[in-house]
Amino acid sequence: MSKAPRKPSRKTEIRRVENAAPSQAEFGEVLALIDAAKARAFAAVNTTLIDLYWSIGQHISRKIAEEGWGQGTVEALAEAIRRRYPTISGFSARNLWRMMQFYETYRGQPKLAPLVRELSWTHNLLIMSRSKREEEREFYLRMCIRERWGKRELQRQLDGALFERVVLSPVKLSPPVTELHPDAAAIFRDSYLVEFLDLPSIHSEADLQRALVEQLRRFLLELGRDFCFIGAEYPVQVGGRDFLIDLLFFNRALNALVAFELKVVEFEPEHLGKLQFYLEALDRDVKKPHERPSIGVLLCATKNNEVVEYALSRSMSPALVAEYQTRLPDRKLLQAKLHEFYALASSQAEADAWAGDPSPPPSAEPPMQSAARKGEAPAEPRGQSAREGEAPAEPRGQSAREGEAPAEPRGQARREPRPPGVVGQPRGARPSGGRLATSKKRKARKTS
Repeated sequence: MSKAPRKPSRKTEIRRVENAAPSQAEFGEVLALIDAAKARAFAAVNTTLIDLYWSIGQHISRKIAEEGWGQGTVEALAEAIRRRYPTISGFSARNLWRMMQFYETYRGQPKLAPLVRELSWTHNLLIMSRSKREEEREFYLRMCIRERWGKRELQRQLDGALFERVVLSPVKLSPPVTELHPDAAAIFRDSYLVEFLDLPSIHSEADLQRALVEQLRRFLLELGRDFCFIGAEYPVQVGGRDFLIDLLFFNRALNALVAFELKVVEFEPEHLGKLQFYLEALDRDVKKPHERPSIGVLLCATKNNEVVEYALSRSMSPALVAEYQTRLPDRKLLQAKLHEFYALASSQAEADAWAGDPSPPPSAEPPMQSAARKGEAPAEPRGQSAREGEAPAEPRGQSAREGEAPAEPRGQARREPRPPGVVGQPRGARPSGGRLATSKKRKARKTS
């Protein structure tokens, strides 16, 4: 008669539980807590360090203004710091001058001062040394914070003149995109820089697609941190036929699928038809109920902005047209164009203010001004002349608020526009030849 198997004791069960190796997933929560604590500690240390550099720069700036500190004094200060703290670096005379420049650059800009504390000292030095305008500094500060660019990516975007490209060439969206996705203008761009693909001057759509997939990580950095890759040559079936979408992404901020159609030629209006077909297929068969309507991006080699505007104006699908650039743009040329843009906008604003035209000029403010607060674009340039030391343009209707009578409608020829030196002056200060001279002539005639 066989014996019944012995029941394992409680000690044996405990040993088995102890010997069972837990999976890595069970440690994930603890590891996540450690990572979060490290990130908070790094952020706190960085904020404290930036505050220290700010205070040192403020002190040096005040001493120069009040006591006439010079280069020799700052070098002596750097030597004193080195003797007191021999193991601490970053306080050379050159870096001390940078701290003063850092303070003087942002001390009168309360909107930007909090942003610099969220970035490292290296990021701040790059932005401060490469940006000439307040709008440009704000743009790169917000982009770094939003996209979490590292030093190399920030350097790349500065070399690629992203700010100039965004201002001079705003993204062109079809009306449905702006209606369905109001924030799309701050997410998409008019051109994407893909110089990292190392494509030859003559290449096919297959070459472009393969290179983008191989360099997917860098392409996602160029697109933005909210883009997630779904697949290449993504299949959709309509009417028993298979169709392939070149690249399919998902954008978390927009909560929508984004289909990329690649073209290695100049944009043609008929290209939109295929993209609209893909969007309809995605919305019917792929999009989940909680997602918003899909967006299409036609990425082409070149495009004519007027042709694009005409093609998108009547489009019923949420689509946009952008171009890809395989070479770094000429940053000096773009900066010269940007300078012309601001000069033209300022002169146009002053001309409209003088003419009393209530409608704002179409080019008086750069494109995508609202996106500056989101990290994508600069503030409007109307006050730029004041920031550069020039007197700002007089607000419209200001003379009427200061006690002068408002100008009569344009159709009346009785009153002619005053010369610039007369606006806002008392009557006695007006030049001869005006009403005073006319009244004297009348008296002389009566006397004769």
